[in-house]
Amino acid sequence: MNKKENEIYEKRWIILFTVLSATFMATLDGSIVNVALPDMSDKLNVSMAAIEWVVTSFLITIAATILIFGRLGDIKGKTKIFRFGVVLFTLGSLLCGFTNSLPVLVAARVIQAVGAAATMATNQGIITQVFPQNERGRALGVLGTFVALGAMAGPPLGGIIVSAISWKYIFLINVPIGIIVFILTIKVFPESNTVLNEKLDIKGACLFTIAVVLLFGALVQGQSIGYDNPIMVSAFAIAIIAFIVFIMVERKMEVPLLQLKIFNNSLFSISIICAFISFVAISASNIILPFYFQDVLKLSPATTGFFMMVSPIVLAVVAPFSGYLSDKIGSEILTLIGLILTSMGLLLVSTLNEKSTVTMLMLYIVIMTIGNGAFQSPNNSLIMSTVPKDKLGIAGSVNALIRNLGFVVGTSLATLLLYNRMSYKAGYRVIDYINGRDDVFIYGMKCVYLSAGILCTIGVVITALRLYNIKKIKKAKVETSQLEEKTVLN
Repeated sequence: MNKKENEIYEKRWIILFTVLSATFMATLDGSIVNVALPDMSDKLNVSMAAIEWVVTSFLITIAATILIFGRLGDIKGKTKIFRFGVVLFTLGSLLCGFTNSLPVLVAARVIQAVGAAATMATNQGIITQVFPQNERGRALGVLGTFVALGAMAGPPLGGIIVSAISWKYIFLINVPIGIIVFILTIKVFPESNTVLNEKLDIKGACLFTIAVVLLFGALVQGQSIGYDNPIMVSAFAIAIIAFIVFIMVERKMEVPLLQLKIFNNSLFSISIICAFISFVAISASNIILPFYFQDVLKLSPATTGFFMMVSPIVLAVVAPFSGYLSDKIGSEILTLIGLILTSMGLLLVSTLNEKSTVTMLMLYIVIMTIGNGAFQSPNNSLIMSTVPKDKLGIAGSVNALIRNLGFVVGTSLATLLLYNRMSYKAGYRVIDYINGRDDVFIYGMKCVYLSAGILCTIGVVITALRLYNIKKIKKAKVETSQLEEKTVLN
């Protein structure tokens, strides 16, 4: 280890803290706004349908640009792109907090989201670069914890800020944190000397952006106007065509936006698929639980927020420990155990009804969350350990993209299935909770959790096959090595 590498090694925990701060802010801002929407709608004098764009614009922008920043991180250096992201996110937060106009607020959210995408696309690559292999799982585990904490802590924290001060401070609180993070990136972050003499694939970037914007836009907007709406159908069709053309272009490009060869690595591809499955299942769960707490169990919003915090607290304990274990015993077996527990928790929640106790629900949520925590950290470590150093940026951005895509798909499918089954049970079209008909909601909820549990079980099978193949490869390598030793001795 040379002098420069030694300096980076000594600062690795400060670098991790800096990355975690930016990541927590970015993921928090994806969920913290939800609870403030009614107040924002009232203060800005706009409809609820219009104010939803404050959330949607942020989500779509991240999904559309995260892959581009992952590639730029590999070309220009991950530290430069991360630093740029922090500056842009902080500026966007400042603009969000000083406007009384919805169009300006949405534009500021887009600026914020571009900054968030730049930090999310490069954070895993920076951690993988500065941490040795025997500590990488733990560090990525802590990062995974902060991603989940940011997403889950948003609603209760947002409620406190809106009640105590004003919705504007949801954004303004980011400004001092952003300034501190930026200063730390200058002081402690490693500067990349290996800037690639390559250009960004503009054609691929445009096609990918069109595909993602239309896909995410249709998934989100379709919930309110219907997925059979001609505009939604057209958006899905154009998104699919743009994505197919994107794949064709990427195959022909010498230096593409997304190097498809990265997916030739079966371990990387399977880990990405399993990550997508877990995010779809967990987000499907998160969107249903508040309804069950408040409408079926008749708990107040404050009590609901308290119980919803159980999951992030459990995750905060389990994920780093799981990452630590993955450094010691390997990631494959932990991901399998994690998905088994997640599937078990989801299927157990599907057995709940109107008379179930909160204690029982909490037990099932804890089982599900332990599984999620045990899976995420080792799976992230597997994803980032299977690619060469010059592909860390794109691998991290693909992983982050899959996470965002999983959240949107899970939320959309859960809502769609819930109301479809509720409509079937009620005998007419339902798009909201029916007062006095808890049985209708329970029927829809059971279907959602059963579906999520079955999907997660498919992930268990895929993970088990991955574990079997890895053991087979390792056994073959050992046998080859032993054969070579015998040949040399003879």
